[in-house]
Amino acid sequence: MNKVIRIGTRESQLAVWQATLVQQLLAKSSMASELVFIKSEGDIDLQTPLYEIGVQGIFTRSLDIALINNKIDIAVHSMKDVPTQLANGVVQSAVLPRASYKDIFVYKGSLSSVSDQLGYVNGEWAMSKNLPGYNKDIDPSLSIINSTFNNSTINNSPLTIATSSIRRMAQWLHRYPNTIIENLRGNVNTRLRKVQDHNWHGAIFAAAGLERINLRPENAIELDWMLPAPAQGAIMVVSRAADDFCLHACQLLNDVTTATCVKIERDFLRALSGGCSTPISALAEIKDNKIHFRGNILSTDGIEKVEIEKIITNNQSDNAGKILAEELLNKGGEKIAQQIQHAK
Repeated sequence: MNKVIRIGTRESQLAVWQATLVQQLLAKSSMASELVFIKSEGDIDLQTPLYEIGVQGIFTRSLDIALINNKIDIAVHSMKDVPTQLANGVVQSAVLPRASYKDIFVYKGSLSSVSDQLGYVNGEWAMSKNLPGYNKDIDPSLSIINSTFNNSTINNSPLTIATSSIRRMAQWLHRYPNTIIENLRGNVNTRLRKVQDHNWHGAIFAAAGLERINLRPENAIELDWMLPAPAQGAIMVVSRAADDFCLHACQLLNDVTTATCVKIERDFLRALSGGCSTPISALAEIKDNKIHFRGNILSTDGIEKVEIEKIITNNQSDNAGKILAEELLNKGGEKIAQQIQHAK
């Protein structure tokens, strides 16, 4: 008789959906399993902004403890929430095929009420230079571009949007510096309700989270100009390092393409000494047998930004994240990284 694999999961609708997906995939390989619900610190404190409570690992720590204490056999995570350094005794067992990596803006009212201010016309985002009030200063030696869009107001009042992500906040403020940012915590269901209950113009969400549980509203537009968090849209399964049975069972679910891309992104993040509470973004995609990479780091106020874009071959993927991070630091990113570290 096969061992019944105990799958640890948070209790939110999205977390349960992800764990159930793993359960279904295991069943296709004739592996029996059951769900075990674990409450995380991130689900208990819904008021304090994530960047103020040491967000790194806040959604994974409780599951790691349960795993190490043999209360569960595997745990399922949104991979962007997983620290780049796993807990001792915990190993990555599988990465599922990636869903959308994009962020979306869920707006209130009609699209026409915010489209001009956002520079979103006829279903397309205007280039920075085409937006009203645009000014730019370029420092060629550092490749830092500072942009200002003085039109991010409605009836002479600033746009007000909500997010708890410092990465999203920094990228938004870089593009729309006049915006007021409000804190938004809770699971996706709770956050969607808060958007309707508060006097905000909208809020930022991960597309994958809403789409997986069929909650993406019609009043949402993809932020094509916003780079995602490393590993956004991917699901990670972890197990105990010494549990060969679960490790083998989960490896049958592993998607090599996604695993390769998110490894580069997470190595990039780790080399920059970043975590979930730092404004660092990365995206690796495989196109025509080559890896296309984009990454950036911003100051927390969004004023300074350093970015990198490279195409590398597949045989360069092993150390690519670290090498790309070092190049970004040399382009001026080190100054921003040090400012972020000193601010903590």
